[in-house]
Amino acid sequence: MSHKTSLSRCILHSRSLVLVLLLFTLLSPAWPSAQNPEVQQRVAEIRQSIAQNKQALAQYAWQEQQTISIKGSVKKQKQFLVRIGPDGRPQKQEIGAPDQSDSGRQHGLKHRIKEEKKEEFEEYGSQIAQLAQDYMEQEPGKLQQLYEQGNVLLGSAGAPGEVQIVIQNYVKRGDSVTIIYGQPQRSVRSIQISSYLNDPSDSVTITAQFARLPNGPNHVYDLLVNGTSKQSTVEIQNSNYQHM
Repeated sequence: MSHKTSLSRCILHSRSLVLVLLLFTLLSPAWPSAQNPEVQQRVAEIRQSIAQNKQALAQYAWQEQQTISIKGSVKKQKQFLVRIGPDGRPQKQEIGAPDQSDSGRQHGLKHRIKEEKKEEFEEYGSQIAQLAQDYMEQEPGKLQQLYEQGNVLLGSAGAPGEVQIVIQNYVKRGDSVTIIYGQPQRSVRSIQISSYLNDPSDSVTITAQFARLPNGPNHVYDLLVNGTSKQSTVEIQNSNYQHM
């Protein structure tokens, strides 16, 4: 066999291999969720529900109570008046009596260390509370985007009339968000989130429970945030909704 013939066969084999790989790529199935019409339908329902609900909530003002606890002991409580601002994000104004925990100031190294530790835990509580808000305030279009990327799947069946979808990489890489959606009411019932702050080892879990106002929109009435590393808990309770 001549060198020229051997080279020609090698080129022909390479071209055949490229053709096979191209056909395999074109015929390979896409992400499972992208080919599942049920997932697509549920994503559309939930996306529409969230968008309509967000628009309806912009017509209300309400009170929020935020409680920061460390190892089960309440350390700080704040109350806010909340309404949706022009940018679509909640705007908060603190109300109620000011925190009296610093009245009768003490001095000394031991007291200063205690105060610094307290501020550290309160700052951590504020950070995990803000993380929870970041998840709650995501635009409905984000859900469609993640679906198209193959990050949305149907979860296990729940109670009758409930749909469960599981979303990955919702806000941070490696996080997980589970939405329970009630079909008869066409509204979100609960959201469970597994996330983290700056590092995956600093895990944060978030649970949001929803309720519907009489003749009004759906809303988060209880939001519970747990920060593992500092054994901190932030509970946010919303109440006294008033139509503006």
